[in-house]
Amino acid sequence: MANPLRQLEQLANPARFMSWSRPLMIAIAVLAAGLLSVGLYQAFFVAPEDYQQGQTVRIMFVHVPSAWLAMMGYGLVALSSFGLLVFRHPLADVSAKAAVPIGLAFTFLALVTGSLWGKPMWGTYWVWDARLTSVLVLFFMYLGLMALRSSMDDELLASKLTAVLAIVGVVILPFIKISVEGLSIPWLGIELPSWNTLHQPSSVMRSDGPKIHPSILWPLLICALGFTLMFFAMHLKAMRNEILRRRLNAMMQVQVQRARREDATNEAQA
Repeated sequence: MANPLRQLEQLANPARFMSWSRPLMIAIAVLAAGLLSVGLYQAFFVAPEDYQQGQTVRIMFVHVPSAWLAMMGYGLVALSSFGLLVFRHPLADVSAKAAVPIGLAFTFLALVTGSLWGKPMWGTYWVWDARLTSVLVLFFMYLGLMALRSSMDDELLASKLTAVLAIVGVVILPFIKISVEGLSIPWLGIELPSWNTLHQPSSVMRSDGPKIHPSILWPLLICALGFTLMFFAMHLKAMRNEILRRRLNAMMQVQVQRARREDATNEAQA
Protein backbone atom coordinates (compact mmCIF):
# COMPACT_ATOMS: atom_id res chain seq x y z
CA MET A 1 0.00 0.00 0.00
CA ALA A 2 1.29 3.45 -0.92
CA ASN A 3 2.28 5.78 1.88
CA PRO A 4 -0.38 8.56 2.13
CA LEU A 5 2.22 11.07 3.35
CA ARG A 6 4.41 10.24 0.38
CA GLN A 7 1.50 10.72 -1.99
CA LEU A 8 0.66 14.06 -0.36
CA GLU A 9 4.29 15.17 -0.66
CA GLN A 10 4.31 14.27 -4.35
CA LEU A 11 1.04 16.13 -4.88
CA ALA A 12 2.51 19.21 -3.19
CA ASN A 13 5.58 19.22 -5.42
CA PRO A 14 5.65 22.58 -7.25
CA ALA A 15 5.81 20.90 -10.68
CA ARG A 16 2.86 18.66 -9.88
CA PHE A 17 1.01 21.58 -8.31
CA MET A 18 1.33 23.56 -11.54
CA SER A 19 -0.13 20.66 -13.52
CA TRP A 20 -3.24 19.99 -11.44
CA SER A 21 -3.93 23.48 -10.05
CA ARG A 22 -4.83 25.11 -13.39
CA PRO A 23 -7.93 23.01 -14.22
CA LEU A 24 -8.99 23.14 -10.56
CA MET A 25 -8.59 26.92 -10.50
CA ILE A 26 -10.68 27.31 -13.65
CA ALA A 27 -13.42 25.05 -12.29
CA ILE A 28 -13.56 26.93 -8.98
CA ALA A 29 -13.56 30.32 -10.73
CA VAL A 30 -16.44 29.32 -13.01
CA LEU A 31 -18.44 28.00 -10.07
CA ALA A 32 -17.69 31.15 -8.06
CA ALA A 33 -18.84 33.37 -10.93
CA GLY A 34 -22.10 31.44 -11.21
CA LEU A 35 -22.81 31.57 -7.49
CA LEU A 36 -21.96 35.26 -7.23
CA SER A 37 -24.18 36.05 -10.20
CA VAL A 38 -27.11 34.27 -8.56
CA GLY A 39 -26.36 35.49 -5.05
CA LEU A 40 -25.87 39.15 -5.92
CA TYR A 41 -28.93 39.18 -8.16
CA GLN A 42 -30.99 37.71 -5.33
CA ALA A 43 -29.40 40.15 -2.87
CA PHE A 44 -30.02 43.36 -4.82
CA PHE A 45 -33.17 42.60 -6.83
CA VAL A 46 -35.11 39.84 -5.04
CA ALA A 47 -34.43 40.00 -1.30
CA PRO A 48 -36.84 42.33 0.54
CA GLU A 49 -35.89 45.41 2.50
CA ASP A 50 -35.26 44.98 6.19
CA TYR A 51 -38.01 46.41 8.40
CA GLN A 52 -35.40 48.36 10.41
CA GLN A 53 -32.48 48.92 8.03
CA GLY A 54 -34.39 49.37 4.77
CA GLN A 55 -32.21 49.24 1.64
CA THR A 56 -29.08 49.51 3.79
CA VAL A 57 -29.36 45.81 4.56
CA ARG A 58 -28.08 45.04 1.06
CA ILE A 59 -24.58 46.11 2.11
CA MET A 60 -24.61 43.04 4.35
CA PHE A 61 -24.40 40.70 1.35
CA VAL A 62 -20.90 42.00 0.63
CA HIS A 63 -19.83 43.03 4.13
CA VAL A 64 -20.48 39.76 5.94
CA PRO A 65 -18.66 37.46 3.45
CA SER A 66 -15.77 39.94 3.33
CA ALA A 67 -15.46 39.90 7.12
CA TRP A 68 -15.55 36.10 7.18
CA LEU A 69 -12.87 35.87 4.50
CA ALA A 70 -10.70 38.49 6.21
CA MET A 71 -10.43 36.16 9.20
CA MET A 72 -10.24 32.96 7.15
CA GLY A 73 -7.48 34.46 5.02
CA TYR A 74 -5.33 35.21 8.05
CA GLY A 75 -6.03 31.73 9.39
CA LEU A 76 -4.75 30.32 6.09
CA VAL A 77 -1.62 32.49 6.32
CA ALA A 78 -0.94 31.29 9.87
CA LEU A 79 -1.57 27.64 8.96
CA SER A 80 0.73 27.88 5.94
CA SER A 81 3.37 29.57 8.08
CA PHE A 82 3.13 26.73 10.58
CA GLY A 83 3.62 24.27 7.72
CA LEU A 84 6.75 26.14 6.68
CA LEU A 85 8.38 26.32 10.11
CA VAL A 86 7.43 22.86 11.35
CA PHE A 87 7.12 20.61 8.31
CA ARG A 88 9.23 22.53 5.74
CA HIS A 89 6.41 22.02 3.28
CA PRO A 90 7.60 22.94 -0.24
CA LEU A 91 4.52 25.07 -0.97
CA ALA A 92 3.86 26.47 2.50
CA ASP A 93 5.61 29.80 2.01
CA VAL A 94 4.12 30.13 -1.47
CA SER A 95 0.65 29.67 0.04
CA ALA A 96 1.28 32.13 2.88
CA LYS A 97 2.67 34.83 0.60
CA ALA A 98 -0.16 34.40 -1.91
CA ALA A 99 -2.88 34.63 0.75
CA VAL A 100 -1.71 37.87 2.38
CA PRO A 101 -2.72 40.44 -0.29
CA ILE A 102 -6.03 38.64 -0.89
CA GLY A 103 -6.83 38.65 2.82
CA LEU A 104 -5.80 42.30 2.98
CA ALA A 105 -8.21 43.16 0.17
CA PHE A 106 -11.15 41.44 1.88
CA THR A 107 -10.28 43.08 5.21
CA PHE A 108 -10.25 46.48 3.52
CA LEU A 109 -13.58 45.69 1.85
CA ALA A 110 -15.04 44.64 5.21
CA LEU A 111 -13.92 47.91 6.81
CA VAL A 112 -15.25 50.07 3.97
CA THR A 113 -18.63 48.33 3.72
CA GLY A 114 -18.90 48.28 7.50
CA SER A 115 -18.38 52.05 7.57
CA LEU A 116 -21.02 52.56 4.87
CA TRP A 117 -23.36 50.36 6.86
CA GLY A 118 -22.57 52.13 10.13
CA LYS A 119 -23.37 55.66 8.93
CA PRO A 120 -27.15 55.20 8.61
CA MET A 121 -27.34 52.71 11.50
CA TRP A 122 -25.09 54.40 14.08
CA GLY A 123 -24.95 57.94 12.72
CA THR A 124 -21.19 57.78 12.07
CA TYR A 125 -18.80 56.02 9.72
CA TRP A 126 -16.47 54.89 12.48
CA VAL A 127 -16.47 54.22 16.21
CA TRP A 128 -13.54 52.93 18.22
CA ASP A 129 -15.37 49.93 19.62
CA ALA A 130 -14.01 46.43 20.14
CA ARG A 131 -15.08 44.79 16.87
CA LEU A 132 -14.11 47.61 14.51
CA THR A 133 -10.79 48.24 16.26
CA SER A 134 -9.81 44.56 16.28
CA VAL A 135 -10.57 44.25 12.54
CA LEU A 136 -8.48 47.38 11.94
CA VAL A 137 -5.63 45.70 13.83
CA LEU A 138 -6.06 42.69 11.54
CA PHE A 139 -5.75 45.02 8.56
CA PHE A 140 -2.48 46.39 9.92
CA MET A 141 -1.27 42.84 10.60
CA TYR A 142 -1.69 42.07 6.91
CA LEU A 143 0.16 45.28 6.01
CA GLY A 144 2.93 44.37 8.45
CA LEU A 145 3.42 40.97 6.84
CA MET A 146 3.69 42.53 3.39
CA ALA A 147 6.05 45.27 4.59
CA LEU A 148 8.31 42.85 6.45
CA ARG A 149 8.68 40.55 3.47
CA SER A 150 9.30 43.36 1.00
CA SER A 151 11.92 44.98 3.28
CA MET A 152 14.40 42.09 2.93
CA ASP A 153 16.31 40.82 -0.08
CA ASP A 154 17.02 37.44 1.51
CA GLU A 155 13.88 35.52 0.55
CA LEU A 156 14.56 32.59 2.88
CA LEU A 157 15.01 34.83 5.90
CA ALA A 158 11.98 36.91 4.92
CA SER A 159 9.79 33.81 4.69
CA LYS A 160 10.82 32.62 8.16
CA LEU A 161 10.37 35.98 9.85
CA THR A 162 6.97 36.60 8.27
CA ALA A 163 5.93 33.08 9.28
CA VAL A 164 6.81 33.79 12.91
CA LEU A 165 4.94 37.12 12.81
CA ALA A 166 1.89 35.48 11.21
CA ILE A 167 1.72 32.76 13.87
CA VAL A 168 2.12 35.26 16.71
CA GLY A 169 -0.49 37.56 15.17
CA VAL A 170 -3.11 34.82 14.92
CA VAL A 171 -4.18 35.70 18.48
CA ILE A 172 -6.15 38.60 16.97
CA LEU A 173 -8.72 36.18 15.49
CA PRO A 174 -10.29 35.00 18.78
CA PHE A 175 -10.32 38.62 19.98
CA ILE A 176 -12.39 39.59 16.92
CA LYS A 177 -14.85 36.81 17.71
CA ILE A 178 -15.01 37.41 21.47
CA SER A 179 -15.45 41.17 21.04
CA VAL A 180 -19.09 40.65 20.06
CA GLU A 181 -20.00 37.07 20.91
CA GLY A 182 -18.15 36.54 24.17
CA LEU A 183 -16.79 33.07 24.95
CA SER A 184 -18.48 30.22 26.75
CA ILE A 185 -16.82 26.84 27.35
CA PRO A 186 -18.84 25.28 30.20
CA TRP A 187 -16.79 22.09 30.51
CA LEU A 188 -13.65 24.19 31.10
CA GLY A 189 -15.43 26.66 33.33
CA ILE A 190 -14.65 29.53 30.94
CA GLU A 191 -17.24 32.28 30.64
CA LEU A 192 -16.12 35.54 29.03
CA PRO A 193 -18.68 38.27 28.36
CA SER A 194 -18.71 40.23 25.12
CA TRP A 195 -17.10 43.67 25.13
CA ASN A 196 -18.86 47.00 24.89
CA THR A 197 -19.52 47.29 21.16
CA LEU A 198 -22.12 48.71 18.81
CA HIS A 199 -21.62 45.86 16.37
CA GLN A 200 -24.49 43.41 16.35
CA PRO A 201 -23.81 39.76 17.29
CA SER A 202 -23.82 36.96 14.75
CA SER A 203 -27.20 36.27 13.18
CA VAL A 204 -26.18 33.20 11.14
CA MET A 205 -23.74 30.98 13.03
CA ARG A 206 -25.64 30.55 16.27
CA SER A 207 -26.20 27.54 18.49
CA ASP A 208 -29.94 28.23 18.46
CA GLY A 209 -30.11 28.64 14.68
CA PRO A 210 -30.00 31.65 12.33
CA LYS A 211 -31.99 34.74 13.26
CA ILE A 212 -32.40 35.97 9.69
CA HIS A 213 -35.48 35.42 7.54
CA PRO A 214 -34.89 32.83 4.77
CA SER A 215 -35.56 35.46 2.08
CA ILE A 216 -32.38 37.23 3.23
CA LEU A 217 -30.47 34.25 4.66
CA TRP A 218 -30.29 32.22 1.45
CA PRO A 219 -28.92 35.01 -0.75
CA LEU A 220 -26.39 35.75 2.00
CA LEU A 221 -25.24 32.12 2.13
CA ILE A 222 -24.98 31.93 -1.66
CA CYS A 223 -22.92 35.13 -1.73
CA ALA A 224 -20.72 33.84 1.08
CA LEU A 225 -20.05 30.58 -0.79
CA GLY A 226 -19.40 32.47 -4.02
CA PHE A 227 -16.95 34.86 -2.37
CA THR A 228 -15.22 31.94 -0.64
CA LEU A 229 -14.74 30.07 -3.90
CA MET A 230 -13.50 33.29 -5.50
CA PHE A 231 -10.95 33.58 -2.67
CA PHE A 232 -9.63 30.08 -3.34
CA ALA A 233 -9.51 30.65 -7.11
CA MET A 234 -7.53 33.84 -6.55
CA HIS A 235 -5.28 32.04 -4.06
CA LEU A 236 -4.47 29.27 -6.53
CA LYS A 237 -3.75 31.85 -9.23
CA ALA A 238 -1.49 33.83 -6.89
CA MET A 239 0.36 30.65 -5.89
CA ARG A 240 0.93 29.78 -9.53
CA ASN A 241 2.24 33.29 -10.22
CA GLU A 242 4.59 33.08 -7.24
CA ILE A 243 5.99 29.73 -8.38
CA LEU A 244 6.59 31.13 -11.86
CA ARG A 245 8.25 34.21 -10.36
CA ARG A 246 10.60 32.06 -8.29
CA ARG A 247 11.43 29.91 -11.30
CA LEU A 248 12.23 33.02 -13.30
CA ASN A 249 14.46 34.37 -10.52
CA ALA A 250 16.27 31.05 -10.31
CA MET A 251 16.86 31.06 -14.08
CA MET A 252 18.13 34.65 -13.92
CA GLN A 253 20.54 33.75 -11.12
CA VAL A 254 21.86 30.82 -13.18
CA GLN A 255 22.39 33.15 -16.13
CA VAL A 256 24.18 35.70 -13.92
CA GLN A 257 26.48 33.03 -12.47
CA ARG A 258 27.21 31.66 -15.93
CA ALA A 259 28.06 35.15 -17.20
CA ARG A 260 30.38 35.71 -14.24
CA ARG A 261 32.17 32.42 -14.89
CA GLU A 262 32.60 33.32 -18.56
CA ASP A 263 33.97 36.74 -17.63
CA ALA A 264 36.41 35.15 -15.19
CA THR A 265 37.51 32.64 -17.84
CA ASN A 266 38.01 35.37 -20.42
CA GLU A 267 40.06 37.44 -17.98
CA ALA A 268 42.22 34.41 -17.12
CA GLN A 269 42.87 33.69 -20.80
CA ALA A 270 43.72 37.32 -21.47
